[in-house]
Amino acid sequence: MNMQSDNKGQIRSNVPVGTTVDVVLKKDQRTTKLTRGVVKRLLTNSAVHHRGIKVMLEDGQVGRVQAIISK
Repeated sequence: MNMQSDNKGQIRSNVPVGTTVDVVLKKDQRTTKLTRGVVKRLLTNSAVHHRGIKVMLEDGQVGRVQAIISK
């Protein structure tokens, strides 16, 4: 159930702090609802993650990057 049209959100180096992204929150994984926000912290340590890099947004929400909106 991967909604990504590309894999940019799966590569850690593509998601620097300050990037505007769409993420899927844990509670929304079944509905695939996306939440937009600005990356405050990267939580995934590996260079690549098949479900998307896990990030904390500036408002404190945590989710996996599904799309990069702007850097």
